[in-house]
Amino acid sequence: MTAVRLFGVDFQNPVLLASGTAGFGREVEGVIDLDTLGGIVTKAVTLEPRRGHAAPRVAEFAGGMLNAVGLANPGLATVREHELPWLAARLTRARVLVNVAGATVADYVDVIAGLTGQAVIAAFEINASCPNTTAGGLEFGATPEGLRELVRRCRAAATKPISVKLSPVLPDIVAMARIAQDEGADAVTLVNTIPGMLDRRLANGSGGVSGPALLPIGVLATHQVVHRLGMPVIGVGGIGSAQDARQYLSAGASLLAIGTAALADPRVPGRVARELAGG
Repeated sequence: MTAVRLFGVDFQNPVLLASGTAGFGREVEGVIDLDTLGGIVTKAVTLEPRRGHAAPRVAEFAGGMLNAVGLANPGLATVREHELPWLAARLTRARVLVNVAGATVADYVDVIAGLTGQAVIAAFEINASCPNTTAGGLEFGATPEGLRELVRRCRAAATKPISVKLSPVLPDIVAMARIAQDEGADAVTLVNTIPGMLDRRLANGSGGVSGPALLPIGVLATHQVVHRLGMPVIGVGGIGSAQDARQYLSAGASLLAIGTAALADPRVPGRVARELAGG
């Protein structure tokens, strides 16, 4: 597999580590050789540190995993001063995308403004599936108006490219991707987790479904957006093998991200990258 050009830079291969599953890279040092991959999408970064939800926060089931981590992260200042410099010092080929989250649009803008000057960042991934505290818990990406405001203001704040991560339960994901495109997004990430619940499995009650069950959902969303909008897509959801990865690439994805499978077996992303390259 040859290098992929996106966001104005070259990715040595299309395989990324998905947001939320590899921390900020430091957490998987010595387990995954990050520099053999196309890149890493960091854990979500919020303005203030977040402890996340109470344990248990993760539960396995036959179709994958249910998680309610709650966007736990050290906050903007620590990421800027410690996590990103660590990545910059260790990566020579892999690219860094930073996932951004918040409770208000202003939170997203402040995080982007605080990080946009960091040279190590290739692009921002805007998590449009966070509960919007100013709209009574409704997700930012759940309505055209909410998504339009979020992307417009993030675009105005960022000097880096942005990809908008959309929920797979949107009634019309192509229409929402078009809004992101119209407001200046350079790509969309498809898809985020699906809301789910298993009795007494998570302290939070409900969480997000990831893993194999998401594969056909993410592939369909990718196919629809690429073929109807011609918009670059980062495909994510259910990738556990090179065969799965090729499903997204055949649907038109420019890059793909592996998350849950890497939690079960940290060797999966490297193996997928090698197999895609014919090695």
